[in-house]
Amino acid sequence: MRKIFCCVLTILAAGILASCAAPAQDAPSAAQAAPSGTMRETQAVAQTAAAPSSLGPVSVQMDMTEAYPNLRFERPLYFTVAGDGSGDAYVVEQTGKIKIFADSPDAPEAAVFLDLSGNVSTDGIEKGLLGLAFHPDYRDNGYLYVNYTDAKGTVIARYTRRADNPMQADPASEKILLTFPQPYANHNGGQLAFGPDGYLYIGTGDGGSGGDPQNNAQNLSSFLGKILRIDVDGASGGKAYGIPADNPYAGNNEGNVEEIYAVGMRNPWRFSFDQDGTLWAGDVGQDTMEEIDLVTNGGNYGWSVMEGTLGFKDIPGVDKADLIPPIWEYRHDQGKSVTGGYVYQSGAIPDLIGRYIYGDFVSGKIWALWLDADGKAQNELLIESGLNISSFGLDAGGDIRIVDLGGKVYRLKESGN
Repeated sequence: MRKIFCCVLTILAAGILASCAAPAQDAPSAAQAAPSGTMRETQAVAQTAAAPSSLGPVSVQMDMTEAYPNLRFERPLYFTVAGDGSGDAYVVEQTGKIKIFADSPDAPEAAVFLDLSGNVSTDGIEKGLLGLAFHPDYRDNGYLYVNYTDAKGTVIARYTRRADNPMQADPASEKILLTFPQPYANHNGGQLAFGPDGYLYIGTGDGGSGGDPQNNAQNLSSFLGKILRIDVDGASGGKAYGIPADNPYAGNNEGNVEEIYAVGMRNPWRFSFDQDGTLWAGDVGQDTMEEIDLVTNGGNYGWSVMEGTLGFKDIPGVDKADLIPPIWEYRHDQGKSVTGGYVYQSGAIPDLIGRYIYGDFVSGKIWALWLDADGKAQNELLIESGLNISSFGLDAGGDIRIVDLGGKVYRLKESGN
């Protein structure tokens, strides 16, 4: 799943207690002045097409409220909608179920849409049912895609909505697209998302343990520590999917994984596309730094040569000049496990439009990140939620949902509303 989301986690009856390396200094917050010596400048300009904006500091105070007061979920990891105009929403539970319910604060209950409890291995706290994406033509073809771990490793599979009941997917319809082993129980990644190009993007962790002992993230013959990209509509070459022609290693003869889109990731637990097609990823850090990356085709984001903008270890054959730094990073006194989010586009809170909303699983802090008119990253703390933020999600109107591993889903609101 991600570090769940830290170096060591102790599971208690009352919740989750994270224990990590001693905190270090913080990354800068452009919206708040800091006492001398408490922050270091870490801003780096990523090689990306993300556009500057005229946005200034957030002008409203944020609060949050339960989005669905009547509903509680079992270790929820993700919220999404199918884009089919149904008015329904979905929550992924780590233990193996996808729940469906009316996307309304008055929703009385959530039903089981798909139960994969018998397929999923949860023998590690970062294993389970980790990701869900609906096909762009889901309304017509009924296809949905899941990312889960079984006893051997990661499984990417397609399921189909039942023809006789649109409120359920058929568990017997599984079509496995891709599998790859996981050497350790942690750092499994888990995110799935369709890009504006219609291809399916898959986030994979470096395989786990600590420090990427197998150097998977920089190994082009490994699926691990990558963002992968496949064509689910054009199977070819004996595979259950196709390789996009512009994948950086498509058609190579060197044994490099053709599915690779970007490399050098530690555990890109959650990523998303904005309205301009830019891919924003939160990559969970090791000892010191959490980072936000703007991911481009063929990019190398540094791990495990770098942790954010800090050197981590030397790997022969990797030139640091070729590595793309994060657009933003923060140290472990601000949080210890980044949860990537979304660029806000809903009219519910106009002042957040165009800002990337993300948070931290351990500290519960939620921030807004954007590029100013000079293309410089600006970051502002919105709220200290007190939640274990396992994920963010978007409703059909682009409003943010905040998923708490403890069982509830929340939304942001302006204070006093």
